[in-house]
Amino acid sequence: MSAAGSFGPTELGRTGLRVSRIGVASSYGVGGRDLERAHERGVSFFFWGLRRRGDFGRGLARIAKKDRAGVVIGIQSYTRVGFLMKPSVHLALRALGTDYVDLLSLGWWNTMPPARVVDAALALREAGRVRHIVVSSHERTLLPRLAKVAGIDGLMVRYNAAHTGAEREVFPHVAEERPGVLAFTATRWGSLLDRALVPPGEAVPRASDCYRFVLSSPHVHATLAGPKNGAELDEAMAALERGPMDEEEMAWMRRVGRAVREDTRAHRAMGLVDRARASLFGGPTPALPAGAAQRPAP
Repeated sequence: MSAAGSFGPTELGRTGLRVSRIGVASSYGVGGRDLERAHERGVSFFFWGLRRRGDFGRGLARIAKKDRAGVVIGIQSYTRVGFLMKPSVHLALRALGTDYVDLLSLGWWNTMPPARVVDAALALREAGRVRHIVVSSHERTLLPRLAKVAGIDGLMVRYNAAHTGAEREVFPHVAEERPGVLAFTATRWGSLLDRALVPPGEAVPRASDCYRFVLSSPHVHATLAGPKNGAELDEAMAALERGPMDEEEMAWMRRVGRAVREDTRAHRAMGLVDRARASLFGGPTPALPAGAAQRPAP
């Protein structure tokens, strides 16, 4: 049994933007018609991110044409060259048929982004093309410092049942600044759904369980979902209806998360040892166990 209630819209920290707790991201293939269906069911947050897939963009453009004030649109820039940011943002605006985006994410900064990049983003904000700037990082200890940078209103942080370090290294340290907190990799690239990695006797999580775990944190405003198709989108949206996890469910997800993380570490270490032996003593490089090569590093 889950706790009573569902996940309704919330404000994205100090941005003041009102967002659905699930944001639909573009990188994995979900189509524009499915986006429109999600919008009709109350999803208001869309992220045209690393892979700006055309059909996703066309669907988002149709939504924006009908309800621009009612949706929050985010895009992402991975540029390390400040002057390239403006043309990238303007291309996105033209494709989406809008004068501005609500969020511009500066992607994957594991060191403090240089002034030239932040200044380029701030110039776009001053010009009215971008309303708020967020930064994504895999370096958790950097995120509290980023929250203090003038002009940065939100943080994107990896957080899921296998990666809970943000509970210690990020969330307690940014409460005063009140940045918008946007989580990503809720399913840990699908490994939290893998029966082979879940301990015997434990139920295998659904994708909606992974989203519910993340959103049950009082520190997370929204989480991104990267569905491949309409069925995966429906499962992500089911998290909104199923609502917060109770203590028993949270404990179960933490047990599964620890096991998945430890299993991946063990396979990675075994692969390194085998490859070192092959290098030292000759012979073919041994293959990892089935599926291990596809498991992402923790």
